[in-house]
Amino acid sequence: MSSEKSAAFVEFRRELHRFPELSGREFETQRRIKEFVSRFNPVSLIEVGKTGLLLQYGADSTGPVTLIRADIDALPIQEVNEFEHQSRTEGISHKCGHDGHAAILARLAAHLAEKPLLKGRVYLLFQPAEETGEGAKAVLDDPAFAAIRPDRVFALHNLPGFGSGTIVCKPGPFTSAVQSLIVTFTGKVSHSAEPEKGINPAYLMADFILKTRQLTHPDSRSDDFALITPIYTTLGEKSYGVSAGYGEVHLTLRTRTSQNMERLTKQLLSVLSILSVGTGVEIETAITEVFFASQNDADAFEQVKTSALKLGYAFVKKQEPFKWGEDFGLFTQHYQGAMFGIGAGENTPALHNDDYDFNDDLIEPAARMFLELIDLQHK
Repeated sequence: MSSEKSAAFVEFRRELHRFPELSGREFETQRRIKEFVSRFNPVSLIEVGKTGLLLQYGADSTGPVTLIRADIDALPIQEVNEFEHQSRTEGISHKCGHDGHAAILARLAAHLAEKPLLKGRVYLLFQPAEETGEGAKAVLDDPAFAAIRPDRVFALHNLPGFGSGTIVCKPGPFTSAVQSLIVTFTGKVSHSAEPEKGINPAYLMADFILKTRQLTHPDSRSDDFALITPIYTTLGEKSYGVSAGYGEVHLTLRTRTSQNMERLTKQLLSVLSILSVGTGVEIETAITEVFFASQNDADAFEQVKTSALKLGYAFVKKQEPFKWGEDFGLFTQHYQGAMFGIGAGENTPALHNDDYDFNDDLIEPAARMFLELIDLQHK
């Protein structure tokens, strides 16, 4: 690729970085991507999942169907970097590299425009709302997506801490199952001098939080890995004459598989039920931001490995899943495929850190990885 062409995709990535948008609100991001990729002549370009885009290449209705997905949303993090392309939106920035993932997919679109498919179809999905776990579901539920039924689905994530350009993958679960549990505790307020006339949920909340530690298995190498992280609590009001009557506990749960997540959730609900007996406190629970484990199909993993080695890229077979969640896992619940990582550099800031920035040198090699995977499916 010429340096002139390379610069166009780097500048596109940095434009997305300058104008980040939160999950489900990526209207300007959608417009910018649509304007940029239209020049690469897709067979069709449609809006999906409200703020996402779906490009089609190839029109053969009898051959294989491959879906390549990139995420496009940003995070509610104030950027501290002071480079020229820094975020211009207060309190919002691309601190997970989704701007880079979108640029990779745009570069892949350019490759597909230059090298038309002879068999089957390829769909490039610019997916919104990954960070909240809502985007994959919005796309899968969109009638515009219903008829596609891909034979293979692929996605990547950049990985700080690994050598630049190194491909990282594993069969089975690649990212953890993650979800958040919200528990509300409703008692009865009273005068703080007469707490016996009310029902203060404070001690029940404290007992519950302490009990969660007994269900934690923090070793990510273990099949029984279970991480329970307290995220937020609230109790009563700053009114020192009033004994609290309401509180909340928010937890984020992580396990290796979605089946283990179901078991852990049942254990937590059982603990709540036992602890609350006789307290008079009304308990309500809700689950939010659900991420299924990204489950890599064995054949798709081998295709990732084969593609990386054919291109001369370093390859690492990871032994345990990453502890973070990724809503691409919902796609792998429905279709065979794989998610892989591409190293962003060993000494770069971590994902979701306020000084993180995507490594632009990954755009071309990552696009070529996807192109090689497509060639494997459609030869």
